[in-house]
Amino acid sequence: MGVLAHFFRCPDVLPTVVAMRCLRAEILAEAEPLAGHWLSAIADPKFAASAANLAHFLALRQRDVTLLQRELSQLGLSSLGRCSSRVRANLDAVLASLELIAGVEATCEHPPPNAHSVGEELLRERTEHLFGADPGGPTTRIMVTLDETAACDVDEYGELIAAGADVARLNAAHGDVDLWSEMAATWRAAAQRQGRSTVVQIDLSGPKCRIVSVDGQRSKRLRKGHRFILRHPEVTAPSSWEDGARASAVPAFPELLEQLQPGQVVHYDDGKLHAIVLGSLPGAALLEVREACDEGVRLREEKGLNFPDVELELPILGPDDEAALDFAAREADVVGLSFVQRPEDIVEVQRRLAERLGDRPLPGFVLKIETRLAVRNLPRLIVQAGGRQPVGVMIARGDLALEIGFERLAEVQEEIVELCRAAHVPVVWATQVLEGLVKEHMPTRAETSDASLAQQAQCVMLNKGPHQVDAVRLLDGILRRIDRLWSGGAQRLSVIEAWGAPQAVVPLTAPWR
Repeated sequence: MGVLAHFFRCPDVLPTVVAMRCLRAEILAEAEPLAGHWLSAIADPKFAASAANLAHFLALRQRDVTLLQRELSQLGLSSLGRCSSRVRANLDAVLASLELIAGVEATCEHPPPNAHSVGEELLRERTEHLFGADPGGPTTRIMVTLDETAACDVDEYGELIAAGADVARLNAAHGDVDLWSEMAATWRAAAQRQGRSTVVQIDLSGPKCRIVSVDGQRSKRLRKGHRFILRHPEVTAPSSWEDGARASAVPAFPELLEQLQPGQVVHYDDGKLHAIVLGSLPGAALLEVREACDEGVRLREEKGLNFPDVELELPILGPDDEAALDFAAREADVVGLSFVQRPEDIVEVQRRLAERLGDRPLPGFVLKIETRLAVRNLPRLIVQAGGRQPVGVMIARGDLALEIGFERLAEVQEEIVELCRAAHVPVVWATQVLEGLVKEHMPTRAETSDASLAQQAQCVMLNKGPHQVDAVRLLDGILRRIDRLWSGGAQRLSVIEAWGAPQAVVPLTAPWR
């Protein structure tokens, strides 16, 4: 046993050294071919380093190292729990320290100090590139969904920027090119008036399945146990179905009905109604409501449908996205890809934008993660986009919760944040942040706690509403306070202000007898 091990009265660390050597060797052997496979999609040399770290992270997280973590902590070493942005550097530093403590021949050298900060620095640079710089603000940027009714109101948009907003989000599902152009011009004029450089993002509609029509008299309220029909516009459901159904509607993508099987789940209107497929025929499906609010739910046009049990085979772009692509090529800094699921989706949007841009570079992409397949493919999606252009990832918690289940949402969003940190890619925390304040001017306690968790992302999105300015102002203050406590996913041991040293000298009350 080495001198240091004896001095610190450590247990025999040789088994830990062996375990650490094996872990490091396995990770490097597994990660190298994966990173090499990705190289063909990577044009940016800096991103190649990030892809390599991502490969190391994926290899590490395929193994349960919880017992090893405990042994490392007992030795006062990094337990690898916060190594996502610098996996190789952490592995090398821990192994080199272990070998020094054990007094055995070194097989690994300590990495240089800057190896531990390169990943976080890349993440900071990419956040500024994608969402702009805000030297006087919190580390997490604030994205706001712009209200179309204020499209020409420089003062209203200016209030948002003054309160702390950094990024303007335009939703291509609403409006047209003229409206988007007016909104973007007003936003930039408001920013220029305040000496700020801000960012404009437009979200493509993507293949969101919505109800396009509801049969005339068949729009009664649906409650638990009621049945309804989804059908192709040219198909008539069997009379036995029609007699027992309280409603019938046509979805935007009726071809999806061919993929539905009995027992599969369908969600309607952001989860206000949960149903299960009872039967399916070519061009039609019979469903039964399993969960709905007490007053019931009506099927209405433009409301969304989710099919969590079906891997949707839909094109990433539709006819409605052509105008949005034209606008994006001319005026947007960032493009949000709704319902992106496969690397091929990214290639298609890149190609269509490149046709419009000519020699100009591609804008940044924000990959909106909304389905199970997108979660599963996320490493490939990041590499496919990030190899050519600035990229971020939005955790679109509304649709994602319906796809993976509410009980898994907190777990999966944490995993997405860590995966993106490994790729040095900024994350957008989205959906219903401070929604009670935005809509009703009354935040809940849970909402403010959720807003504080958003500090672990690089950007947080607020929906539009009558009290959006107040929500931006509160969110800005929350993020600044949490910045004092956390940085780069690690806790800062700053002074605790709630209580302090004087408390220690205040006499205690004698115990009751």
